[in-house]
Amino acid sequence: MRASFIFALLAGAALGGPAYAASADNGPITDEQAIASAESAAPASVAKEAEIVAVDAQGNMRTIRKGTNGFTCMPDVPESPGPDPMCADKGGMAWVDAWVAHKDPPKGMVGFGYMLAGGSDPDNLDPFATKPPEGLQWVTTGPHVMLFNVGDLVKGYPTGKQPDTTKPYVMYPDTPYAHVMVPVKQ
Repeated sequence: MRASFIFALLAGAALGGPAYAASADNGPITDEQAIASAESAAPASVAKEAEIVAVDAQGNMRTIRKGTNGFTCMPDVPESPGPDPMCADKGGMAWVDAWVAHKDPPKGMVGFGYMLAGGSDPDNLDPFATKPPEGLQWVTTGPHVMLFNVGDLVKGYPTGKQPDTTKPYVMYPDTPYAHVMVPVKQ
């Protein structure tokens, strides 16, 4: 998810929106390109054994490669202004599934995700925004990891419309989708 704009892609796809990543010429990417993009989200030791999925225009996830380590990786979302492939563990994907369905994330299941290529989000406060609020810019985050479904444990971390993305902060505060974004040095 933040989550990243990839979550907005999933929601948009569920409503008949865009499909997964496109190539430089804006055509569909090959499975090999999708795998390379998705693998860039996590350390090689995680990515090489992760399941790789892509989202079609109907919001359905298609498995490109089966995984063996409990992580699922998705390629970049070309509709956002920056790279944003993502990898998440089982708890992270349960959070994503809940977010896409506009349901509360499962209780008692913490999730972890990687976005080591960075991310671009339209809004830090609205989990369903597809563009930045009037007068604001996209929230651009460098390489980071995410802690999902941590509930009230996010209290005390910074929040805001335009957070300082060089420090840990909460994305989607005061919603069931609040999660901690933790920048990491590459």
